[in-house]
Amino acid sequence: MANANIAVAQADEDAALVERSRQGDRTAFNELVNRNAQKVFRMARHMTRNDQDAEDVLQEAFLKAFSRLDQFQGDAKFSTWLTRIAVNESLMRLRKGRNSKTVSLDEELEVGDSAIPREVADDGEDPEQTYGRTEMREILEGAIDSLAEGYRTVFVLRDVEGFSTEETAEMLDLSVSAVKSRLLRARLQLRDKLRRRLKSHGREEENHV
Repeated sequence: MANANIAVAQADEDAALVERSRQGDRTAFNELVNRNAQKVFRMARHMTRNDQDAEDVLQEAFLKAFSRLDQFQGDAKFSTWLTRIAVNESLMRLRKGRNSKTVSLDEELEVGDSAIPREVADDGEDPEQTYGRTEMREILEGAIDSLAEGYRTVFVLRDVEGFSTEETAEMLDLSVSAVKSRLLRARLQLRDKLRRRLKSHGREEENHV
């Protein structure tokens, strides 16, 4: 119940920020950027599978959202509407088949008047713990990236970013049953991929001992 109340409060705050943005308040729109940039970037990164395209998607999504604020009716949450724009941008870039590029994770991501740091703050873990966690995250991200586009997109929106099945269906122009079917297949494939990758990783660790 507490999480639901927080989500409702955030949606109400976003709606108020959208209204202020429509009236020309750039500070309000920058706040919308700060609230949503990390989630949109993560989603775009998983879809496009490289940082440069994800950054381009993020920039373009916010530019289009700003220019289309008068089209936002408030029927869905602003984050859902924005993510749908970003999903479409990501799919367009995938269709163009651009060459992969990467950017440093130490750089900040410039969006309008805001800068979004890519790295999370140091949590005080010792180097061995940090390495182990980073290694596991890379294995997981690699497995997600290897999913077919249709499965990967549904999995990222639903299980990584936490959108509801209905929101995911709306963003992808799919039926709820299609989302559920793809999500099930994505989870099964991901479980199999992770099992094989972890087994392979374990053998590599043994060989280095």
